[in-house]
Amino acid sequence: MLINNTGFLRMTSGYSLSVVCVAVFLSLGRCQDRCSVQDGTPGAPGTPGRDGRQGAKGEKGEPALQLDEVLPRALKGTKGSRGVPGDMGPKGLSGDLGPEGPSGPPGPPGLPGSGGGQSRQHRAAFSVSRTDVSYPPYKRTVTYNSAITSSSMIGLNSGKFTCSIPGVYYFVFHSEAKVGMCLYLNSDVLGERKLGFCDYNDRATTQVLSGGVVLDLSHGNKVWLEPFKDEQPENVKDDRKDKKIVFNGFLLFPTKK
Repeated sequence: MLINNTGFLRMTSGYSLSVVCVAVFLSLGRCQDRCSVQDGTPGAPGTPGRDGRQGAKGEKGEPALQLDEVLPRALKGTKGSRGVPGDMGPKGLSGDLGPEGPSGPPGPPGLPGSGGGQSRQHRAAFSVSRTDVSYPPYKRTVTYNSAITSSSMIGLNSGKFTCSIPGVYYFVFHSEAKVGMCLYLNSDVLGERKLGFCDYNDRATTQVLSGGVVLDLSHGNKVWLEPFKDEQPENVKDDRKDKKIVFNGFLLFPTKK
């Protein structure tokens, strides 16, 4: 065994290697308490190990509280004071008609009737008609050829209603023609205030003219219909198509005059 200038052993044979190892071991044994040794470099990381076995499933936890359960209880304040009533809403639709209720008790007896006076009141009504192809003459009372409701208060030939029971009456007429027609609903209680009604028909189609009035009549007053000339052409008087006029009247209630 040779020692070079650097202090390291240089091995010359296999025997020499054994001697060196023993010498180094003895030398290290003597330096355990006094000698310091330089730390070695960290080793390379090892390869990752295999995944372990899957563990057992844990127990089911308690359900969480929902916000719609927690917040109302947490945020609910104290009850406020009663508010002012709002405006009334629109009226609703009518409901279905309910079942008929039981009959009520009988009412008290009525007042005694007026006897003959009531009978006369029931007869204070009339309805007459005129059916003809001729045009009714202007400024002359309309006459009639049939009575729908017979009454002594109007004559077919005179065409005038004569009041025999003082009271308030309703009069109405209807005319049907294919030419223009104008009629006054006239009475001696109206004077110059004649009530005129007109229908101007230039299409040769059937049209209806109507008019009515309520009059307060005394005994002997008269009511009648009277044609008049307005904007009708002159040839309406020569028309030969059917024309019909119905005149009606009845007593609404009697009065003492």
